[in-house]
Parts: sequence; C-alpha cells; structure tokens
Amino acid sequence: MSLYIFRLPDIGEGVAEAEIVAWHVKVGQRLEEEQALVDVMTDKATVEMTSPVAGRITALHGEIGQMLAVGAPLVEVDRGEEGAIEPPAPAPAAVEAERPKPQVRRDAAPGAAPIAPAFSTRPLGEAPLATPATRRRAFELGIPLQFVAGSGPAGRITPHDLDAYIAHGGAGVVQSAGPAARTGVTETKIVGLRRKIAEKMQESKRRIPHFSYVEEFDMTELEALRRDLNENRTAERPKLTPLPFLMRALVKLLPEFPSVNARFDDDANILRVYDGIHIGIATQTPGGLMVPVVRHVETLDLWDCARALARVTAAARDGSARREELTGSTITLTSLGAIGGISATPVINHPEVAIIGPNKLVERPVIVNGQVVIRTMMNVSSSFDHRIVDGYDAARFIQGLKRLIERPALLFLDQK
Repeated sequence: MSLYIFRLPDIGEGVAEAEIVAWHVKVGQRLEEEQALVDVMTDKATVEMTSPVAGRITALHGEIGQMLAVGAPLVEVDRGEEGAIEPPAPAPAAVEAERPKPQVRRDAAPGAAPIAPAFSTRPLGEAPLATPATRRRAFELGIPLQFVAGSGPAGRITPHDLDAYIAHGGAGVVQSAGPAARTGVTETKIVGLRRKIAEKMQESKRRIPHFSYVEEFDMTELEALRRDLNENRTAERPKLTPLPFLMRALVKLLPEFPSVNARFDDDANILRVYDGIHIGIATQTPGGLMVPVVRHVETLDLWDCARALARVTAAARDGSARREELTGSTITLTSLGAIGGISATPVINHPEVAIIGPNKLVERPVIVNGQVVIRTMMNVSSSFDHRIVDGYDAARFIQGLKRLIERPALLFLDQK
C-alpha cells in the first residue's frame, strides 16, 4: 500500500484557512489524476481542488462547513493498485446495521423504547396485546387497536405506539377533527456563500447603529420620461429601469453630502471619503445575495449606467464576476423590483455608511394643488450609519434625492 495524503495547499497570500463547501468524491472511489476532489471557500474566492495522483480514496477529512487550516489533511489516497478498485464488501456488522430497525421518536426521552411503524393489520382472530391502561386510552381516543403496530415485548402495544398512530393520521377521535399535525423538522447546515452572507449581515447590524428614513417620491414625470426613452431607443441602447436614474441622481447629489459617499474603518476610527462614486447593486443570485459594483459612476451617462448595471448583475448571477467587481463600493442601491413592498429597513453594506432602497411603483390618489389626482408613487427606504451621518443630514440627503427624481430634467443639467 502506497499512501498519499493530499493537504490543503496555500491558496493565496494571507489565506490561513478555508471552508469546505462541497465534496466531489467519496471513500472507496477510484480516483483519476486531475479529478475534482473538493470545493473550498476563502475570504477571497471559491476554489476547486483537483487530485495530483490516481488511486483509491481511503479517507476524507472534514465535513461540509468545516474550517481547515492550510496544510491540514484533506484526502488520503492508496496508490498501490492501478486497476479499477471496488469498494470493500461490507462487514457482517455493517450488513446487520443496514437492516430495518424499529423507529425511535425524536421527541422521546433518552432511553425510551423504540416504536414500530404506525399502522398494522393483524391476521383475523389475533387479539392485539395491550395493558388495561393502554386499552382505556385507545377507547377514549376512538383508536381501533387492531390497526396499531406494537413495539413492546411480543408485539404489545405501548402508549408510544398510540402516539405514533395518531401522529401518522390514524383514525382516532383526536385526528378526525382535522388534518394530522406535521411534526417533521428539516435541519440545514449554513455553509459557503450563505454563511458568508450571514456573517456579513451580523457584522453590519452588530457594528453599525442604523438610522432608517422613508420618504415617498412622486415618480409620474420620471416614469413618463422613462417610457418615452424606452419606446424611442435605438437597438444598441439597453432598456431603462428606475435604477439608472437613481444612479445619476446620486452623482449629482453626493458632492453636496461627501460623508455619505464614504467607508468607515471603525477599528482604526478613520472615515474615508471618496471623490469617485462606486455604487454597489444588491443582487439576488442562485447562491444568495451579492453586491457587484459599478465603478466611477460619475463618468457614465444614463445609458452607460444601464449597461454597466446589466453587466455586473448578470456576472454576479452566473458566477463570472471577478473579485474586483464584488468589492470597493462606497454606497449601495438595493431594490426588490415589482415585489418591493411599501417600505423596508435595508442593512448597510459594511463598512459603507449608507444604503438606498427604492420600493414598488404604485398608482394611487394624491392631492395636488387641492385636487385629487392619480399619480405614480414610490416609497424610498434608506439606512445611514448614525455615527457618521446625523438624522438631520440623512433627511436632507433624501429630500435632495426626492427633488432630483421628481424633476428629472435636473438630472441632465450642469447645475441643480
């Protein structure tokens, strides 16, 4: 036997450990050289590890979700045989372990007796075995003991067996009043990207005192402009959503509120205010929430904003986004589109200090110049780091954004 131990390699500078997110092999499997072994995730990227040798896998180290240090064993491979190797036949004890055994209630106390399957049909004339107390309880519940499987000695029916019969929809009085209770519990370990998202959200809420502010925007004029631009656009121009207009509004407004376009290093107590505007776009992907970044939005016109927005969100969804496209934002936009609801309390993308969340567009009656008219309205939710942005300044900022959006011609002028 020639044993080869594949260890977690040094993936990159500054990486001391990695999380196992997916195994592609199992013990006993024949392994080919360069075959995929395992996916591991670091703070920088998800990396697929391949085998440098061929052989039979004898051991795997680490479960999905487990963190391993660089240099820790991952896979043990027996290189002693070159032909196809079948997994060893299971030992008698293993065969015995595979045989069906009576089920044990998950909610039963430790040491409780196992219970048989809930339903049973005995041969004609065979009396079910049960204690007087069990028979009395079955009578009170309206349960025919003939159909209850027993898990006690010689097939005796126990109180636990009655509980199992009821839980599985048995025709007792308790169950006849409605559907059977659902008692199943599914446990899912949070690993990989979902765990990173959870850690990021927890860090943001723990470290940042959020101040949230919601204002309604009259989108009627902007929506009329947007429809006209979309209907008359050329083939090379992308379709416009409200987000590119909000991006252009931020470009116009942020120079007046520089501390909003910033990142706060609260460990070093340093606020970094940026001249360039790098807008993160919160994007739902198959793997979870990601925030790709449109950089230097101040250099883009309305159509460029729409193109860049479509490009980075598509890259995030299909997994092709580069690391530099997922970091470095200075302020974030988050939108749920048509399901955006009435309002929200968006969580700031740490270490930024502000996040803006447009909600759903709706038509509703409003009073304009003393008259009730139908207008296209949208609530805009926002959150600010209250350590950096005072509530008064946050309100002024959103009111400035409201003015630009409600008078869209201002977006295309050199002055506000």
